[in-house]
Amino acid sequence: MFLAILPAFLQAAIVPDGFKIEVFAEKVDGARQMALSDTGVIYVGSRRPGKVHAVIDTDGDFKADKTVLIIDDLYMPSGLTYKDGDLYVAEVDKILRFKDIDKNYDKSPKPEVVFDNLPDKSHHGWKYAKFGPDERLYIPIGVPCNVCNEEDKRFGTIIALDVESGEFEYIATGVRNSVGFDWDPLTQEFWFTDNGRDWMGDDVPPCELNKVSKSGDFFGFPYVHGNSVKDPEFYSSFKKDKGNTDFVLPQWEYQAHVAPLGMIFYQGKQFPKEYQNSILVAQHGSWNRSKKVGYKIVNMQLDKDRNVIAQNDFVTGWLEGEKVLGRPVDLITLPDGSVLISDDGFSIIYRVSYQAEKASKSKS
Repeated sequence: MFLAILPAFLQAAIVPDGFKIEVFAEKVDGARQMALSDTGVIYVGSRRPGKVHAVIDTDGDFKADKTVLIIDDLYMPSGLTYKDGDLYVAEVDKILRFKDIDKNYDKSPKPEVVFDNLPDKSHHGWKYAKFGPDERLYIPIGVPCNVCNEEDKRFGTIIALDVESGEFEYIATGVRNSVGFDWDPLTQEFWFTDNGRDWMGDDVPPCELNKVSKSGDFFGFPYVHGNSVKDPEFYSSFKKDKGNTDFVLPQWEYQAHVAPLGMIFYQGKQFPKEYQNSILVAQHGSWNRSKKVGYKIVNMQLDKDRNVIAQNDFVTGWLEGEKVLGRPVDLITLPDGSVLISDDGFSIIYRVSYQAEKASKSKS
């Protein structure tokens, strides 16, 4: 199956002029969030496989030479991040730390638990994780349902955790299921994707791209979705439950069910100027829509005031008619400015690069 699918996507893939997409690594089981270490090792989490891998390009040719299984039998270790030589892995119910990981990834290292005050429900329980400019670890806690109003206020939030003290702050509330976020390099503002609820139809409600203005901002779930879609089950109790609390409108509404996951502000120098400090978002793709949508990488263009003004396709081809050729999840930028994209549907990591001279020839 793998050998039949891989050439089909590369043949179908469409990228802008001057760009190229190729395979960086194969058979990285269930590849989800990625993190780049100081020595160039790429660490990769997974969801259902319960595995964490190290992917290594030893000769610098942008083709992985080996993939090492670090640990398995974890509880949906989808999210991970690297800081000061250590690898942090987010399971559903706890955060693990692997000390000096670059020296130990091939030695069956034993992690330490640095935080375990997380709900243990698996529905939307898989995590995403990054350290912020404030040195705290940011983690989303998705709701354990399609749509619900849980008493446990940890659900439906994004928190910022001090991994040494265990203290955390609610950064965003009223968030259904965020599996991607990043900080604007120009303003340091925190942006995140959010997946809209299911079973309201093919075209509602929208998925979202959001921005936090102040810690604790409320983003509407489960009462309101997107700018104005009232939830048929919960909107009637909005004022009773929340009083005069208002909700923050999304910066952008995506088509319903595209499932936006990983996102980055592109800060590399390889891509053309129009991509600098813009946003790249992985749309994982729909699962319960009558006709599939998503399955691509989109580029979000911002104006000088850092408002989103356009969405453009960046990488497409993972959806050919109704045939799925891949499910993009996360993105990271390599030191040379190229971008890696993980695909958990077919356990592949792709690399997108840009060559100015090829773009010039294609326009001549």
